[in-house]
Amino acid sequence: MERRTLLRAAVLGGSSAVLGGTLWRGAAYAAPAQPGTGPYGALGAADANGVRLPAGFTSRVIARSGQTVTGTSYTWHNAPDGGACYADGSGWIYVSNSEINPSGGASAVRFSSAGAITGAYRVLSGTRQNCAGGRTPWNTWLSCEEVSLGYVYETDPWGVNAAVRRDAMGRFKHEAAAADPVRKVVYLTEDETNGCFYRFVPTTWGSLSAGTLQVLVAGTATSGSFTWANVPDPDGSPTTTRTQVSGAKKFDGGEGCHYADDTVWFTTKGDNRVWQLNLATGTYELAYDDSLVTSGTAPLTGVDNVTGTASGDLFVAEDGGNMEVCVITPDDVIAPFLRLEGQSGSEITGPAFSPDGTRLYFSSQRGTSGSSSGGITYEVKGPFRA
Repeated sequence: MERRTLLRAAVLGGSSAVLGGTLWRGAAYAAPAQPGTGPYGALGAADANGVRLPAGFTSRVIARSGQTVTGTSYTWHNAPDGGACYADGSGWIYVSNSEINPSGGASAVRFSSAGAITGAYRVLSGTRQNCAGGRTPWNTWLSCEEVSLGYVYETDPWGVNAAVRRDAMGRFKHEAAAADPVRKVVYLTEDETNGCFYRFVPTTWGSLSAGTLQVLVAGTATSGSFTWANVPDPDGSPTTTRTQVSGAKKFDGGEGCHYADDTVWFTTKGDNRVWQLNLATGTYELAYDDSLVTSGTAPLTGVDNVTGTASGDLFVAEDGGNMEVCVITPDDVIAPFLRLEGQSGSEITGPAFSPDGTRLYFSSQRGTSGSSSGGITYEVKGPFRA
């Protein structure tokens, strides 16, 4: 799958946009959706949970910080952040980080095949400010500490095996992780204003106990070719990992990261951009840049966590902005998929789809209160594109 974007943006109806000149799967550029809509149509009025959704979709609250998860005795964590879903027999599990310091960690909710909550429990404790992370192909959750000299912890979504700190993956202000089973590496973002983009090459695929940390090396332009260079001292002390390699490309606040079909996408919050690496050709470019919107209001601001679907759609959560999850389609139409009302002091985190692709989970980290103790975790169900 290949996406190449020339980034001549035009806003349609003030709420959706298309980035021109796109080729996707070798096909010619497709016509944009109707003004003001994306592939799912316009947003309706806010429902009882304060969620605005397209027709045919519904929401429910799964958990609230400081309150017991419905049908369980488990108290949900504060400041829910990055998350992922895992198949669990005929049901599934949603894992969610806690971005507080100290404590942090991660929790999980288990669902039956019908979507009923059947359990909730802790999977990681005693860590700091666990922000985003990533799922591995062997069904573990990489929970990342967003602190200076932070670690990556490999956790068991079922809560059976103890979490393991993965020192070889480097010590820096970790944000997100995305596994690439083709090249057998894990990509990592760094939440610093002059952060880098990394990949970890395990000695043995399927084990993160040993390996090589590498950093992306490229020029200062917004597109071009790239290479990888070994980070000499992954523990980041006394010299930070981002300053050890000459020519390492700097990114302004690395956030979410997602891999699919020889492409890895990641977001940078400082300049409100979505980047893409074409791993087959060894080139990089911008998939979205709000500064290139030529008229009206940029449809996506405060880029943060990102996930994708089998259809090729990217779902990007906003940290601030107008509290939306926006969709970027394979033909580069950009539009809001959902919006939370009355939560301007929060951010949307942890978007992840159930294994069958019919339910989207995410959190409002601080909810309506604007406090880390006011987090709300949601489920949206509906006719997502296959």
